[in-house]
Amino acid sequence: MLERLMDDLESRLDAAVEEDVESAWKTFWDGRCPEKLFCPQRRRRLPPRTHWSDVRVNATLDSIETMAVQQLYGVSYALDIGAGCLLNIRANYGTGILSSICGAEIFRMDEGYNTLPTTVPLAGGIEGVKRLLGRGVPDLTAGWGGVCLDAYRFLAERMAPYPKLSRYVWFYHPDLQGPMDIVELLWGSSLFLDLLDNPDVVHELLGLVTDTYIRFYREWERIIPPRDAVWTAHWGMMLRGRLMLRDDSAMNLSPAMFETFIQPYDQRLLETLGGGAIHFCGRGDHYIGQAASLRGLTAINVSQPHLNDMEQIFRHTVDKGIRLLNLRRDAAEAALARGRDLHGRVHVAG
Repeated sequence: MLERLMDDLESRLDAAVEEDVESAWKTFWDGRCPEKLFCPQRRRRLPPRTHWSDVRVNATLDSIETMAVQQLYGVSYALDIGAGCLLNIRANYGTGILSSICGAEIFRMDEGYNTLPTTVPLAGGIEGVKRLLGRGVPDLTAGWGGVCLDAYRFLAERMAPYPKLSRYVWFYHPDLQGPMDIVELLWGSSLFLDLLDNPDVVHELLGLVTDTYIRFYREWERIIPPRDAVWTAHWGMMLRGRLMLRDDSAMNLSPAMFETFIQPYDQRLLETLGGGAIHFCGRGDHYIGQAASLRGLTAINVSQPHLNDMEQIFRHTVDKGIRLLNLRRDAAEAALARGRDLHGRVHVAG
């Protein structure tokens, strides 16, 4: 089935259409977007020529081929509706890839939820954390690690005979979260007391997680070498830089705590691995100034603008040359309606 589906995609891909989409994204990043809001679309829809059916998330966790079908289904869907995204795929094993490498138990969601897995905090609280620290950087093939890397090898090998698929479908990096998000997954909710009671241990774990992130990312790059010196893709968006860090845990922390416990480790990743963007769920307007000061940060992805003071977000992003990616259209249009200049630096989905 996979070969049939890949044949279908290869026959539908149009080089002129794909290069037009890539050019539009580069125009946005170069500050030459002709519209107040950047919302690219393909110049024509390219419907499937064979039957595609989506697959359930839990089925992809047990079969790399099924994972490939699910990811390529997303490519087919984008072509079918004429979306203005980059075509991209990844090995999609949820938020717990890095925490599972560090020894956290994988937790699969019930089939009815059709949702990605996560992990359970280490047993023993802070004592479990100390045992992890005593072992040093873990085996990168533990947990989801080996499966994730094998999935990228499989995808790259199966796509290699297809010139248009290989050229126009980007691989993007697995969901490694951000250092503090992984620390929360490993530690559990008691972390938020231990930030005050045991900050040295928290810093030590943040350091270990950051080391592991870098080593795993480098191993991923050996399988999927960067295709471009400047650009990469993530969630269908073109990025200037390599990373899409996640700082969801930061919503629970003060600006001072962000500066102490998140900023140094995000900065190390951005500097070591080539810059990029930050995503956060929930509220982030209280620490956006610290986040925006990170060297190598090129974009922010805010998933819930209604929970934020968006004027604060705009002041520290678009006013300073940092792009906002996939902002909800209603939030962007509300800003324009009140006369807010977004400088052509806001992308909204179609």
